[in-house]
Amino acid sequence: MAKTIGILTGGGDCPGLNAVIRGVVKGALLHRNWQVIGIEDGFDGLLDETKIRPLGLDDVRGILPRGGTILGTTNKGTPFSRVIEKDGKKEIVDVSDEVVRTVRKKGIDAIVVVGGEGSLAIALQLMQKGIPVVGVPKTIDNDLMETDVTFGYNTALETATDALDKLHSTAESHHRVMVMEVMGRYAGWIALESGISGGADVILILEIPFTIVKICQAIDQRRRRGSRFSILVAAEGAFPSGGDRVVKSGASAGQPVERLGGIGDYVAARIATCLDMDTRVTVLGHLQRGGSPSTFDRCLGSRFGIKALELIEAEAYGQMACLRGTKIRSVPIEQAIRELKLVNPHGEMVRAAEELGIMVGR
Repeated sequence: MAKTIGILTGGGDCPGLNAVIRGVVKGALLHRNWQVIGIEDGFDGLLDETKIRPLGLDDVRGILPRGGTILGTTNKGTPFSRVIEKDGKKEIVDVSDEVVRTVRKKGIDAIVVVGGEGSLAIALQLMQKGIPVVGVPKTIDNDLMETDVTFGYNTALETATDALDKLHSTAESHHRVMVMEVMGRYAGWIALESGISGGADVILILEIPFTIVKICQAIDQRRRRGSRFSILVAAEGAFPSGGDRVVKSGASAGQPVERLGGIGDYVAARIATCLDMDTRVTVLGHLQRGGSPSTFDRCLGSRFGIKALELIEAEAYGQMACLRGTKIRSVPIEQAIRELKLVNPHGEMVRAAEELGIMVGR
């Protein structure tokens, strides 16, 4: 039976989103004779019919190497607690019934939700209101359980590692301590893996609280061995033992999670004080989210898109596509978002870093 399926991208953008969209559109139109409806700006698009449009083959032509998402996205709010202004005051209201009405009015049989744990949690809530959904895991932090890797992560790693390569030459020339802050709100995978690949001397992740004294000792030891520069990589969520994460702004009604940032400056200032060494900070920030996706992320995103279609075809709603080993499988969304996948402080990758002489904060 012919179907009309919707697709939306929610949360932070990352390389490979367009590969998923392209995979869904091509697989639906070329092999299933289904119609695809693109929903712009995440779940917000289901509250504004002008943001809902058909997607054809022409719409996805040439988008495979493009970063970002042609549908747009947002990581603010949810239809179950939307911030509106009424009589000059901000209120939080549940507009999910309006979303359900829009889906039914447009004749959408199922929605492919491409997002991280937040977007997938919203998808589950819509399932409970009778909207069939399937999920595709997306996060550059690689912190979703039940999938070995999420698309976007590989490209972010390449960006971070390339930056470390460039920082090495200037750090060595000027005998400086270079601190590079990378993304990693709740998990330190980017910092750890790029730090190992980029030859960092110190890696700070939130799974292992650090002490400034030990960092300074490690850098000073390198200096006594003749290395007059050091490279430090810090995940944005890293924090000192007994302290808190560095926050730019707290959570609010319009911003459901706090904005992190500043751990690089925090660490650099203290290193400069205790070692009297010149320090510089580089914050990669959204550079990690941008740019053309790597070969791996293009392929993985495309495969996830096809798997989403297969799940809809089998009416396996409430499932999320996932990568297990080399095979694309599926897992209940509820199971996938029950907890985050964190770095094991005593795991093989941390031990490998330490064997390589990298100080990991302890």
